[in-house]
Amino acid sequence: MSPGLRGAPAGPEVQERTILLSEPRAGMMQAFLFLVRLAGLLSLTSRFLVTSALQEGLPESVVEALLRPSHVSERLVGLQVRGSNFTLGNMPFLILSGTIHYFRVPRDYWKDSLLKLKACGFNTVTTHVPWNLHEPRRGQFHYSGNLDLIAFISLASEVDLWVILCVGPYIGSDLDLGGLPSWLLKDSHMKLRTTHKGFTAAVNRYFDDLIPKIRGFQFQEEGPIIAMQMENEYGSYNLDKRYMPYIKNALLSRGIKTMLMTADTGQGLLKGHTPTVFATLHMKSIRQKTYEHLSSAQGPGPVMMTVYTARSLDGWGTPRNTLDLHNYGALLTEDGGYTPEYLVFQEFFRPDAGVPSFQHQDHRPKDTYAPLAAGHFISLWDTLIHQDDEPVRSTGPLSMEQLSVNEGSGQSAGYILYETVITRGGVLNSDGHVKDRGQVFLDDKYIGVLDDTHQKLTLPSDHYKEFLTLRILVENQGRLASGTSMNQERKGLTGNIYLNGSPLRKFKIYSLEMQNKFIQRKLPNIWKPSFLHTVGPAFFLALLRVGSQPKDTFMSLQGWTKGVVFINGQNLGRYWNVGPQETLYVPGPWLKPGLNEIIVFEEFKSTLLIYFTNTSQLGY
Repeated sequence: MSPGLRGAPAGPEVQERTILLSEPRAGMMQAFLFLVRLAGLLSLTSRFLVTSALQEGLPESVVEALLRPSHVSERLVGLQVRGSNFTLGNMPFLILSGTIHYFRVPRDYWKDSLLKLKACGFNTVTTHVPWNLHEPRRGQFHYSGNLDLIAFISLASEVDLWVILCVGPYIGSDLDLGGLPSWLLKDSHMKLRTTHKGFTAAVNRYFDDLIPKIRGFQFQEEGPIIAMQMENEYGSYNLDKRYMPYIKNALLSRGIKTMLMTADTGQGLLKGHTPTVFATLHMKSIRQKTYEHLSSAQGPGPVMMTVYTARSLDGWGTPRNTLDLHNYGALLTEDGGYTPEYLVFQEFFRPDAGVPSFQHQDHRPKDTYAPLAAGHFISLWDTLIHQDDEPVRSTGPLSMEQLSVNEGSGQSAGYILYETVITRGGVLNSDGHVKDRGQVFLDDKYIGVLDDTHQKLTLPSDHYKEFLTLRILVENQGRLASGTSMNQERKGLTGNIYLNGSPLRKFKIYSLEMQNKFIQRKLPNIWKPSFLHTVGPAFFLALLRVGSQPKDTFMSLQGWTKGVVFINGQNLGRYWNVGPQETLYVPGPWLKPGLNEIIVFEEFKSTLLIYFTNTSQLGY
């Protein structure tokens, strides 16, 4: 399940592009900013363009020089600031950089995405390193498959692009907890993004594993990495003045030689600035004083704008955030297709930046597969006795992070089921402890929903039964990606829940993480013919037959209510009939010739029919 902001869709639902031209200032570069953003399950692409006018008197041929990794043999001196300009290898350097998140783009499409970046006129790719994905369990690191960072960096070099690497440990990027692992919150005293011992111990272990893998790819080591961004918008968080110097030293002491950068909003610039680290700006809260503060902090130099976001992500049940498409949208569609704006910017770069012509006109083929029906189902309740792990037994509720599952690292995402026995009905009061959305069942009968706005439900009594089984199925809809409230972003039941004023006790707790491995390994082979069974919570199984050359497509679950979809064990994302998103992108590489297994976890009710289309429907 793709993590995101609370209430935000998990699918590839947001596309943004904003262009900003800063006011020219004496002694500083004229900065253009260019952003493309695809936020969701498969790809979030943000692009920024920073151009620097070289010192007066240099010939135009030097001003327009565009250095590529294959063009530079002198590697003793990396990226530097000289006056109001950048130099690389002691040569004037024009930075044209756009961001591709390798972990959000199917690995088979990495090269296609990088070549499209290059074809649009960029010479640098920026990517962020998500700690939560690389270390999902404490002490267990993953750098394979779609998380093969080294392969991505190598591929960028192969197609002749420089790399700016954002190593965090916090990276923002609209990721769950800003890219920090949820297991950090198992510590009830945790203070994220500070020099709290529990946090720095975890960061040190992470950097001990990550940095040796990437330091050999720095510019000075014949590699493509020309800069590294440490942290992200720390000035807006600013809980510990010792923290940023700690991160800086953590990188330098592990052999990082390339230019270090910070990135802050205008309002947070001075608080986030670290001495001898190059400060860049996110185009938020920018005023004339921002430039004055920047000059006072690091002297005259190029002004580098690295991010501009026009609006926040879309939320379920709300209209899409749309503006005039001339300054809002994406240069590529969620499936990697070109937009008219892409061609505009391709032409925009060339005359102003001296970018050489490069063509990459590959269009990924699409297919509209025939509708199919989910012919089999398993009730969620029937799967419980077949779980590999025994339920956690606890006197009171435990949050996802407090569970002993995943070798003590707790649960990160998905659903969590709480089960207890009661002897009578009455008023059930969550007291605000349901995070984020809980469905309540009494003896398997659906009663209602508890969330932040609905904290009480009336449970009926059954005079014919001495004991009633109460179940609360809680969905984690994503942890906050920013703000000091991140430290309280625990999920599930985070405190007592009350029946007629008394706290409930003696829970059995089932972890339903809904990760790929859960679907691949934990669903028992007890499928039943669905016929007219359309009620959840249940898993529904359908088989899609694909020809010898699988193609991209879009899945529509029109008529279904709310849940999560998997295809061949890959998580496509959430769906919800409240909109605005109506389709989920299915990459061709995730399909295979022959039969493909689709599993839908439906919370409420379905029509059993699954549709496919060759165009996305995101609620415009």
